[in-house]
This record gives sequence, C-alpha cells and structure tokens, in this order.
Amino acid sequence: MEFRVLGPVEAWRGGERVALSGSKMHTVLATMLLAQERVVSDSRLSALLWGWEPPATASAQIYTYMSRLRKQLGEEVEIVRRPPGYVLRAPGAVVDLVEFRRRERDGRRALAERRFEEAADLLREALGQWRGTALANVTEHMLDAEPAPLEEERMLALESRLEADLELGRHEQVMAELTALVAEFPVRERLRAQLMTALYRCGRQADALHTYYEGRKVLAEQLGIDPGEALGSTYQAVLGGELGLGPRRGTPPAGRPVPSMLPATDGELVGRERELEALRGRLGQGGGAPRRILVTGMAGLGKTALAVRAAAESGGLFPDGLLFAELCGLDGAPRAPRAVLAQLLRALGESDHALPAGDLDELVRLYRARTAERRLLLVLDNVSGDRQLAPLLPAGDSAVLITSRSRLARVAGGDTLALPLLDDEASLELLAARAGRQRLDDDPDAADDLVAYCGGLPLALSIAGARLAARPHWTAARLAARLADPAARLAELSFGDLDLSRVLRSSVDPLPPAVHDVLAGLADPELGGEPFSARRAGEWLGLTEDAAENALETLVDTALLDLSGLDDQGRPQYRCHELVRLLAATLDGSGLPAVRAGR
Repeated sequence: MEFRVLGPVEAWRGGERVALSGSKMHTVLATMLLAQERVVSDSRLSALLWGWEPPATASAQIYTYMSRLRKQLGEEVEIVRRPPGYVLRAPGAVVDLVEFRRRERDGRRALAERRFEEAADLLREALGQWRGTALANVTEHMLDAEPAPLEEERMLALESRLEADLELGRHEQVMAELTALVAEFPVRERLRAQLMTALYRCGRQADALHTYYEGRKVLAEQLGIDPGEALGSTYQAVLGGELGLGPRRGTPPAGRPVPSMLPATDGELVGRERELEALRGRLGQGGGAPRRILVTGMAGLGKTALAVRAAAESGGLFPDGLLFAELCGLDGAPRAPRAVLAQLLRALGESDHALPAGDLDELVRLYRARTAERRLLLVLDNVSGDRQLAPLLPAGDSAVLITSRSRLARVAGGDTLALPLLDDEASLELLAARAGRQRLDDDPDAADDLVAYCGGLPLALSIAGARLAARPHWTAARLAARLADPAARLAELSFGDLDLSRVLRSSVDPLPPAVHDVLAGLADPELGGEPFSARRAGEWLGLTEDAAENALETLVDTALLDLSGLDDQGRPQYRCHELVRLLAATLDGSGLPAVRAGR
C-alpha cells in the first residue's frame, strides 16, 4: 500500500488508486495517517469532520466511515477500536509524509555535518514527495487545523536545500527561485538573507542591499519588528564584503560558545528502541511550530536516560549546542526558574554581572533574546509543572525535550510520549546487562522471579542487577529469596545512591493530605491487585464516588496510578503498580474515615 497526504489525500494499491469518495472519507484517512499509529480520539475526528457543530449521530457516522475504510483498504491495513478512538496500522505501507520527513531529517543532518552535496540531494528528494498543497481534498475544518504546520515543514526543508546549494556555489542557479520565493513570502528572513547572499555572489551588491532595506520595511509594516540576527548579520556581511564562498553560514559565529551540557549516558539503553526512534524522528522534523516533546511516566521508568540518549544522538541537528537542566534539587524540591535561567544563560556565554538581579521577567527576556537566532536542543529533566516550565521555553528554532511525571498543558498530546513499563523480555535483557547473562542463565526460574518482583520498572531492575554484580558470590536465587517478602522488597531495592523507595517517595511527598491518605488506603490487597473503579474505591475507603475519583485522578496525573481501560458502564478503571502499593503500605492514612466498607 501507498498513502499520500502531501497533496490530495490518496491511497494506492498495486499501482492503482483506491476509490475513496467525499471529503469526509479523505479527512478520516488523513487524520489516521497523520497520527502515525497513535490513537485518534472520537472527539478529534468529530472536530475535523464537522467543526463545532457535530451531528447527534456523529459517533455512528465515524463508525460507518471506519467500516468503509476497512473494506476499501483491504487486509493490508488494520483499523481497530482503541478507546477513546481508533488507530490505523499498515505495516510495510509507504506514506509520503514519512518518506519526506526521513529524507529531510537525513538532509539536515548532512547539512549540519557540512556534507553539502549529499544534503542537497536528500533535501531535493524530500521535496519531491510534495504534489501540491497538503491535504487538498479534506474538509474545511481540517484545512483550518492541519496544512499550515505541514507547509512550514516544506518551507524549512526548502530553505535548507537552498542553503546547501549556496554552499556548493550554485548562486546563479537558485537566483530566480529565491527571487520568486521572497516575493511570495516577504517576511521569511532566512529566504531574504539567502537571496542577498546569491545577489552578492553574482556581483550585485546594490541589489543585495536593496533587498535588505525592502525586507526591513516589510517587517516593520507587517509585523512591527526589526530584522533578526540572520538578516542583520547578512546585511553587515554585505557591507563588509564577507559573503564569498567559505565556512558554511549558520555555523556559530567565532567566539560564541557552543554548550554541551548533557550528562553521560548510562550504558546500553535496553527495551526502548522504538521510543528512542520516535524521539529522534520528532527532534529532526522541524515544522515551524515549537518542538516541545514530553516524556512522561512514573518515577523509575528511565525517562531521563531515554531523553539524554535521544538528545545525544540528535546533536548534529543542533549546531548551536545542547543544554541540560535538572528541574528538581537533591531534596526533590522544584528549583526556582530564576536559578535555572541563570545556569542556562551562563552556558550561553553570559557573565554573572550581565544577569538582571531579582527580576524574573528581565531574565526571561534576555534568555529569549539569546536563544532567538540559535538552533539549540534543551533538555529539561524532571519538570514539576507548567508554571515552572513556561519561563524556560526558548525562542526561535530550538527544540525542548522534557521529562516529567505529570502531563503538561504546554505540550500537545501528539508530542507526549507516555513511557510504558518494560515487558518481561526487555526486563530480563536489562537485568542481564547489569548483572551478567551467565548468572541468570544458570538459574532461569530465579531470573524470572527477579523480573516479576521488579514489575517492569527499569530502576528496580537496575538496582537488582547492580546488587548481583557487586556480590559475585550471590546466586540469582539468593537475591530472589530476599525480594520475595513484600514487606522487605523496597528496602532490598537499594544500592549505593540508588534507592527505589526514596525515588517513589519524591512523587508522594508533594501530594495534598487527602490524596496522600487515599494512596495509603490503596495498600490493601482488596484494591491493589486488580483494576478497580472510583465507586469501588470510595466504598472501600468510606468516601463518596466523586471524592474518590478526584483523588484517583490526581494520582494518575502524578503517575502513581495507571488507567486500565473502562468497565462495562464506561467508567475508568484504575490499577496500582505493585511497588507503589508496597510504598503505600508504609504511609499513614490517618485522614481516612475510621470505618471502611467491608470491615
């Protein structure tokens, strides 16, 4: 199968186009393809099909569209119901948007590494995937929401291809193209700077200066701003006669620091290959809209290790540097944004005396000014919430990779990666990487027990593996026996400065007292093992259903509780991880009613 969205939405099989009728069918297919195997909710489909006024039969109509798509696309495509929506999977299918992004990402990497001929070829191939305006035959509601970011991705790829051509001395060949593009997009400063470069190299210095003056006037009249660093530095280079062929434009100016703040990666990243590829792909996309990518999940899942590895492997796409900041102190308390901003600005070359004293707004303005014309990757680790995050978001074409135990309003759902627990196979692989495979192969039953006791949590597996590695005289069975007692398990999962109980408690300590007490009540095996509803929890804990649900949702928000689908009446079901339940057993639930149902 072949799918196309970079132009009219189409599906092709065996060289023949699949007949799809009407803008709504094309909208449903396009929405599913753009989600890239993520669930598309009914509410989003409804908004893209009918806008603010969906019909009363919207759900039934969506169901009908999905049934038609299944029939028309055939067995090569799987469309399945996954509450709260649908997901499309088409293994082996070619999607023009995926092909465009892959070639564009490789082209930008080649450009950053000064492989200009390869970059130009790859970016030209990427742009060749476009057949006109993206999503040309979908509903007006989808046209209002989706094409602009895709068109911005195309423009960024085009600008990068033109940059490669200019570095290869093709200024005469791209002159006419750049002139037409600047006329069509007069406020895109990078295009205007590229036209000035081409004009200058063709011996037309006066025309290059006129192009700058014209751009300065357009920016002032249409946007009320002055030219940015890219256009301003090109103007100064024209005046100084510095635009001959030489070092690639866009590399950091001499003397400007290129920070590299990432912590060292911790050995092999096990069981996260798919998530790592997804992060690398998103970091390489560009696309105009700010790249804010969130990795979320419970404490101990390895969010930081994944983010650092993805950042390190994507470093070539960010020639102006890699920044890293830990957003919680050693005591687990959130760090003040001002302290973090000062740290980042120092890494960007600011001296202490240049930092505004006591004024957060001034510090934010300086930070935005220093990041506006740079292509940086910023990793913000262990963000506590949106209020802490907001001042730290950079300006310009930088990307932000965030880890947090909570979902954040400032990051779109499509850019949120909820990290799952490791399955048994990956858990065993991680344990073997830390402890040595031979010791586990010697007693596979004990190895399976260790995997079960760690519950798919990478931190627990790493601690168990480290303990075995540090005690070569221990067998896997001996450690498994020590972990078998639930009352002692958390204490056993501690080694050196790694302490699972301390890490989990850092999520518990900030909870409001009422929520803290509900978590303590979940320690009871009556609720801890199987999924349960808010009604059942309320009955057990002596709370109203609403009060129980509010507390349970707070625990979900802080990644101390998982959602486990819906019951037969459509109510959410919750599940408590075994290690969290063991921690809850150590808490004081003194605020709960004295008498619980069933006692």
